[in-house]
Amino acid sequence: MARRTAAAFVLAAFALPLATPAAATDYPLTIENCGTSVTFAAPPQRVVTIKSTATEMLLALGLGDRIVGVGFQDGPVPEQWAPAAPLPVLADRVPSQEVVLEAEPDFVYGGWESSFAADAAGTRDSLAALGVATYVAPTACRSQTPGKLDFEDVFDQILEMGLIFDVEDRATALVAEQRTILEAIKPVSGVTGLWYSSATATPYVGAGLGGPQMTMEALGIANIFADLPDTWASASWEAVVDADPGVIILVDALWNSRQQKIALLNDNPATANLSAVRAERYLTIPFPAAEPGIRSVPATRDLADQLAALGN
Repeated sequence: MARRTAAAFVLAAFALPLATPAAATDYPLTIENCGTSVTFAAPPQRVVTIKSTATEMLLALGLGDRIVGVGFQDGPVPEQWAPAAPLPVLADRVPSQEVVLEAEPDFVYGGWESSFAADAAGTRDSLAALGVATYVAPTACRSQTPGKLDFEDVFDQILEMGLIFDVEDRATALVAEQRTILEAIKPVSGVTGLWYSSATATPYVGAGLGGPQMTMEALGIANIFADLPDTWASASWEAVVDADPGVIILVDALWNSRQQKIALLNDNPATANLSAVRAERYLTIPFPAAEPGIRSVPATRDLADQLAALGN
């Protein structure tokens, strides 16, 4: 990522009077993204987004008019960012390279690195050879060893998008707004928690390096799987029972809903007597907000409100 360049715009935003616009992007712009150098001769004009995190990032920055196609959308766009007209859907899952190219993009923005495969949207090299720039959400880069994610990484991605599209003013304003929201969240203490993402026989949980850990730390919830060195991981119900978390964060997905997860927890003799299950101490996050991105801060605030409603 262009961390230093992007961060400079944040400093400038707070150091200069509000009426002073940020400096324009100097093209050609070259950035390092998930192990690939990408050069932009000008702001992208025709963008294909794959995954909700990518689509919503551009919509939040007021760039919906640049989106010429979307794929693999995980749920509806939040009302505050909803586009004026429906976005063209290229595929329910990851579109093929042929379908992507039919949209004539100059930029493909993927929320998952796996979207850029020969049997998916095409490799990054093959798209670059055709004059199409690509970008992987840095928080989803798996080909490089992940470090522990924090909200600064999310903010850096917002700023880098502002840099790429020459909308630094919008990006710095959005980061400032999200910082204010985050700083207003008062973490609790003495609460342990499980982030239950998906699966049944072997629960897929939030581990110690990714978005779940980042969010739980902001809430003050001690993640029972914080010692697992990954973003998400497969755990065991035995480990969950041994830890007996005080709250359970349920990811509400179309294919594995909140209600299905609660039913499983109640029906499974191993988990039915968990403290959180007996007391129905559940927090809920929609799947599109569970992946790190533009919704991470609003989702954390919403979880904080839910936690406050449960009481301690």
